[in-house]
Amino acid sequence: MNREFEIVVEGEYPGTPEQVWNAVTTETAGWLFPADGLVGVDLVAERPRHHVHRMEGADGWFNQLEQVIEARADGRSFLRWVHSGVFTDDWETQYDGASQHTAFYLHTLAEYLEHFSGRPVIFAAVDGPAAATGPDAFDRVKAALELGSGAGPGTQVPVALPGVASSTAIVDFWGDHFVGLRTNDALYRFFGRNAFGGPVGMTVHDFGVGDAAELQAAWQDWLDRIFD
Repeated sequence: MNREFEIVVEGEYPGTPEQVWNAVTTETAGWLFPADGLVGVDLVAERPRHHVHRMEGADGWFNQLEQVIEARADGRSFLRWVHSGVFTDDWETQYDGASQHTAFYLHTLAEYLEHFSGRPVIFAAVDGPAAATGPDAFDRVKAALELGSGAGPGTQVPVALPGVASSTAIVDFWGDHFVGLRTNDALYRFFGRNAFGGPVGMTVHDFGVGDAAELQAAWQDWLDRIFD
């Protein structure tokens, strides 16, 4: 049964309205995923203050993103983010998953604006195999990252990850179902989507900039071996 939803998040972000506008319209590969392949239309495009993008489908289905941006002091901006649309089944699980993903994505937006705004980026996204849907799947990913129970935001951890020279990463996000790591040249996002009916996955936003195909293959191998 189709049922509409709306998720609203408001807050201040580092960056001018122009920088925030660029981030949420043309620079989405730096913190979300590349938007150039999305279908839909811009209902509103009042740069750099108001943007509405909408996709529509059969039987009244739609998915819409709205951003309202206002200048604040000290080069910061206020952003009102509204995600609305239709879920077609299991509304509660989908709404919970979408809400938690939105919080993680917008945290990543702030990290991008603070540390990487405007830099060239390579994006990679991988999902784990069928075994990565199990109830302990995300715990296995955390263990592979050598993040113990004492880890949390601000924790510095040594990393030797695919496509990454041995260095130090900062845990910039820590939760039951999401982990974010930041190095000088990349954002690494880990998703415990097993909690929402899917496999665990991860994304890389590499500002190095490396080779996209090599990055994709290396991280897919890393994730697959966790569940081998």
